[in-house]
Amino acid sequence: MLPSIEQRLAAELAAKPVQIAAAVALLDEGATVPFISRYRKEVTGGLDDTQLRLLEERLRYLRELEERRAAIIASIEEQNKMTPELLTSIHLAEDKTRLEDLYLPYKQKRRTKAQIAVEAGLQPLADALLADPNLVPETAAEPYLRPAFSTANGDNPGVVDVKAALDGARQILMERFAEDATLLHSIREYLIDHGIVETKVVAGKEDAGAKFADYFDYTETLGTIPSHRALAIFRGRREEFLSVALRLDSEEEKPKWDAPLNPCESRIAAHFGVSNKGRSADKWLSDTVRWAWRVKVFMHLETELMTNLREKAELEAINVFARNLKDLLLAAPAGPHATMGLDPGLRTGVKVAVVDATGKVLEYTTIYPHQPRNDWDGALHTLAQLAAKHNVSLISIGNGTASRETDKLAQDLIKLRPELKLTKIVVSEAGASVYSASEFASKELPDLDVTIRGAVSIARRLQDPLAELVKIDPKSIGVGQYQHDVSQTQLARSLDAVVEDCVNAVGVDVNTASAPLLARVSGLSSSVAQSIVNYRDAKGMFKSRADLRSVPRLGDKTFEQAAGFLRIMNGDNPLDRSAVHPESYPLVEKILADIKKDVRSIIGDGNALKSITPAKYADEKFGVPTITDILKELEKPGRDPRPEFTTATFKDGIEEIKDLRPDMILEGVITNVAAFGAFVDIGVHQDGLVHISALSNTFVKDPHSVVKAGQVVKVKVLEVDEKRKRIALTMRLTDSAPQAGSKPEQRSDRDDAKRLNQHRNQTQHTQVTSPMNSAMASAFAKLKR
Repeated sequence: MLPSIEQRLAAELAAKPVQIAAAVALLDEGATVPFISRYRKEVTGGLDDTQLRLLEERLRYLRELEERRAAIIASIEEQNKMTPELLTSIHLAEDKTRLEDLYLPYKQKRRTKAQIAVEAGLQPLADALLADPNLVPETAAEPYLRPAFSTANGDNPGVVDVKAALDGARQILMERFAEDATLLHSIREYLIDHGIVETKVVAGKEDAGAKFADYFDYTETLGTIPSHRALAIFRGRREEFLSVALRLDSEEEKPKWDAPLNPCESRIAAHFGVSNKGRSADKWLSDTVRWAWRVKVFMHLETELMTNLREKAELEAINVFARNLKDLLLAAPAGPHATMGLDPGLRTGVKVAVVDATGKVLEYTTIYPHQPRNDWDGALHTLAQLAAKHNVSLISIGNGTASRETDKLAQDLIKLRPELKLTKIVVSEAGASVYSASEFASKELPDLDVTIRGAVSIARRLQDPLAELVKIDPKSIGVGQYQHDVSQTQLARSLDAVVEDCVNAVGVDVNTASAPLLARVSGLSSSVAQSIVNYRDAKGMFKSRADLRSVPRLGDKTFEQAAGFLRIMNGDNPLDRSAVHPESYPLVEKILADIKKDVRSIIGDGNALKSITPAKYADEKFGVPTITDILKELEKPGRDPRPEFTTATFKDGIEEIKDLRPDMILEGVITNVAAFGAFVDIGVHQDGLVHISALSNTFVKDPHSVVKAGQVVKVKVLEVDEKRKRIALTMRLTDSAPQAGSKPEQRSDRDDAKRLNQHRNQTQHTQVTSPMNSAMASAFAKLKR
């Protein structure tokens, strides 16, 4: 028998079965991953959020596997075809593929040619020819001829001649060959290593499908093809620009019938004892093997393996999206400053919204500094008035169309009115339009036009990217790779988990948070989050975490899950603004009584806290890990895990792709990390690609190990293709741009490098841009001081 689910998970996670069992029990009780990882360390033995997320995903798979196993056993037993050996094999099946292989001969399916042949009485003929190749097939078939007859399943055409008898016997053997679980496993493994994915352009679609030109005549081993190329291939096939096929590496074209058996056909023959020794039935049996391979086995495995390739590629794409989303959500916040949001536009003007330090909208308007009106001076006058009136500190500029022109407008304003002490920052506007037209935005900003809502969002996402971006469907934030090609259910589940982890890692101010942000807190549903906001609006600010118990529909279980992640910043109890859970307050009081200090004096007193021995206060409920966490939290209560705010400085005069020259060294921001490299915004409205081979002087297996979305980096320009909008960059600043007609030395994979800036139109996702990517970091530092 297979190990239990807990035992399998323990082996996969390198944990003890008792840890896994405890974590599974908590999950089944409705506890969230953030709550378990933070406040139940003693119970799980310290499993972290990464281990718990993997456990949660694998637990779902293994439970589905067990449900399928039980259903298969019941089906076979109902057919009265179960044997002890088969039952043992089913119980030992480690994954769904093996399970389905075993079930294949017993799976209910449409009436097949093999079943019709069996009903016609041809099973003994098939068995005889396979068992004794010395038999002459035509002679052996003669006794099985019979006229048509009727059965319970309908009329049977009978066996009218020798050819019909041998065809029926062949169908019986083909089905037997194709449904042998052990044989299928062997051939599947061989195909993974020796299968070649081959793509060709569909005739006459060369121009329309130009973005798939890399795959017009392309081959790669099935087992080594990376996710981004697999997804590109499947998209090309779906859009009918590419034909995609799988073949053996030993076959350049479809083999002739008189050719020697290929390696997979030889495996079938060997498994069933078929060999060519010149006996009467050897040729007939060899042809049967070849028919079984071409018509049954290969077609079945080709579909299965190509599906597996797509699913594996989708999973990798989802993981890439999740990692990028986490980096974006945990980008450094500019903080609570009065901010002016500018949503750039040309003909329609630049939308302007001013928000106060809490994000409340103070005033808005539209200016027209660009063509066709070119009211530059009027725009400067309006912005200066707004900035002075509302004590604006920051100008947040969306990075879409007319971004650099609007950035220059802000720069002129700063030079014109230095006494205002303004700092301009360009931010990502990805998803801003989605938010503007959303139901929540219409409720939050009912009196504002959709375009002005976008400017408000741009201002707020500079103040706190996490708080603003949680209002947007994660799929619309646009840091994914082929996100529209993957399982949307699995993508949503993965991204929701990322958002939940990020929100709870930072913590939420319950007196200022929006309903969408509160809904991401451990244990809080959308309806309970809205109830908190409604209660806050009606009764005023919460004075303590205990006040949350008065919120309708917020019961004890919900309070337990959520309370530690909700903050009361200026409440009655200083612990309420920390990550110390209310259930631990008595423990804190016990420690404070022992060291004769009060809570206000101990907070931030590192020396006093370091002198406390956690083991001294450990008991059955609170162990050393929890007490250690409490002491760390008291030293820096409510500390924000996000980094200090930094920005990139775009080079003056480099505003369009035509301004770039090889060997230029520029500063930029990572906007997206893919399997083949990283895309960098260098301020020319077109991201450049740093291929994976150019990320570092050392070998890089995973780009995420070197860079992350939002990171400020220095890059050198290697190549610029203005016509196709492709920019090749390197983070190895000692690299030199290639001479005309040559290839850059650092590129180990030309197929990936060709993608450069095609990733936006080829992945068809929301515009991918930088979360924080402007100049004047030094000015902002002065502002903070």
